[in-house]
Amino acid sequence: MANTKSAAKRSRQSLARANQNRSVRTRLRTLQKRVRGAAKPDAEQIRGLISALDKAAKRGIIHRNAAADRRKARLNALLAGKK
Repeated sequence: MANTKSAAKRSRQSLARANQNRSVRTRLRTLQKRVRGAAKPDAEQIRGLISALDKAAKRGIIHRNAAADRRKARLNALLAGKK
């Protein structure tokens, strides 16, 4: 248990942030599964996922290189191969 009021507040804040970040990461995984599992993912789905990845990276939920270098590159390759 926290010894001071400020430590207790920090604990509450970190729990709230962890829950919010967990929901964002879960949503990203769900979107990725939908795109990868679809027989023919449309460009709008892929663009929506790329946008969600950018937002998560901007807020520090996922590392910016994980978003840009790996996940988005694979999605862009999938989009390019579809055309």
